[in-house]
Amino acid sequence: MDNLTALLDGFATVVQPVYLLYALFGVFVGTAVGVLPGIGPAMTIALLLPLTYSLDATAAIIVFAGIYYGGMYGGSTTSILLNTPGESSSIVTALEGNRMARMGRGAAALATAAIGSFVAGTIATVALTFVAPYVARWAVQLGEPDYFALMVVAFVTVGALLGSSVPRGMASLSLGLFLGLMGTDTLTGQQRFTFGVPTLADGIDVVIVAVGLFAVGEALYVGSRLRHGPVHVIPVEKGWRSWMKREDWRRSWKPWLRGTAIGFPVGTIPAGGADVATFLSYAAERRSAGKHKDEFGKGAIEGVAGPEAANNAAASGVLVPLLTLGLPTTATAAIIIVAFQSYGIQPGPLLFESQSALVWALVASLYVGNLMLIVLNLPLVGMWVKVLQIPRHYLYAGILLFGALGSYALNFSPVDVLILLVIGAIGFFMRRYGYPVAPMVVGMILGPMAEDRLRRSLAISQGDLTTLVTSPFAATAYALVAVVVLAGLWLRRRERRTGAELAALAEDVRVEAQDQEVR
Repeated sequence: MDNLTALLDGFATVVQPVYLLYALFGVFVGTAVGVLPGIGPAMTIALLLPLTYSLDATAAIIVFAGIYYGGMYGGSTTSILLNTPGESSSIVTALEGNRMARMGRGAAALATAAIGSFVAGTIATVALTFVAPYVARWAVQLGEPDYFALMVVAFVTVGALLGSSVPRGMASLSLGLFLGLMGTDTLTGQQRFTFGVPTLADGIDVVIVAVGLFAVGEALYVGSRLRHGPVHVIPVEKGWRSWMKREDWRRSWKPWLRGTAIGFPVGTIPAGGADVATFLSYAAERRSAGKHKDEFGKGAIEGVAGPEAANNAAASGVLVPLLTLGLPTTATAAIIIVAFQSYGIQPGPLLFESQSALVWALVASLYVGNLMLIVLNLPLVGMWVKVLQIPRHYLYAGILLFGALGSYALNFSPVDVLILLVIGAIGFFMRRYGYPVAPMVVGMILGPMAEDRLRRSLAISQGDLTTLVTSPFAATAYALVAVVVLAGLWLRRRERRTGAELAALAEDVRVEAQDQEVR
């Protein structure tokens, strides 16, 4: 009952006209960046971080939550109409959705993606509403060694499971830990890892690192791979009658529910987030397709409905460990933690007590944002098609400009802009050679926190290292980390197997299309 009362208070905050406008702005921008290939919610939130300091914390978090959810919605549009996923979690949607669009059923594909996202997002947000407070109450009882164990679990799982290679993920994590510990030691007052540069005595602002990696580095990487010539977008049928027929509804509602059931729990664990959830959902739909199994690879609506539902359900699942434990499991979650910290707010077990009004306003904004997104995605699909026509060189030049201005505005120091460019170059080469950037941000955020927990644990135990493993929870966490890593690697292996099957199907579709052109 207390949760429902708090949620109603959150709705009372969000329905204020000014916060409704912030929510609408967030979902609008999120959908726009989801539509544009190569620009995701992580980049957008990182880019807007320095520009939202004039807003109060509630307004800023509502905007970022809207961008997060909107990015998940918008990625399906470019996948279906352009066969180019705007987000990695929309890769699966591209195969069946684009094939439906080529068959003249693009409107039906967009409709089942949008409605499935709304259904899954709403159900998953309800689950978040009731699960997160109980997890937070349980987490309050944990001691310092238990929290350090949680940090170790986050380091190992995020480093091992984000990215295609475990060694590269751990290397990225180590670089983030190095940057996070750079500066002045708060206990001894000694400078460390500053190389004698006075400017680095205060450390590197995590906002600069986030903007450098996700805005500058990503813009340089995508800009270096831009294709030339006009963008060919498949036209969409006009009129609401072309959206979904009765048969489409009958074939879509079960995949929506199955995708939700797969996406939310996968999102709550550091096992790849929405990317893995969409592949698992697609595999589940192929197994349960029955008489429609032959349509997979040729435009099966179940192959759009299920993965898109899993995508948005996983987005809500990611918020459970983020809000209750302060542990990010995806790149976007890491940037949202940076947004919280920029306002002096630390996500974790005490967040529901110390910032109750903010948390429940955030949860309420997810419900409101879902409703806004269903309105934006169905009637305004023609406008999103126009967005796809924006010249890419103008777009990425603007990203670099705003990134530099935002970093300069943090402390009005040219050195920050120089650091931004260095971090951006590092981000470019990491992307170029297959090193995931998310573990680097996670390491930088959690590194100082883990050091603080470790020092407190050893101070309480007077230097006895056994205290780190004798706690029942800590011992269980270290045992479960092996299980989580093994399960995550198994999920990734299954994802790669499904991905290979999808690649084979896509090649068959390409060959068939060429044969038809020859005829």
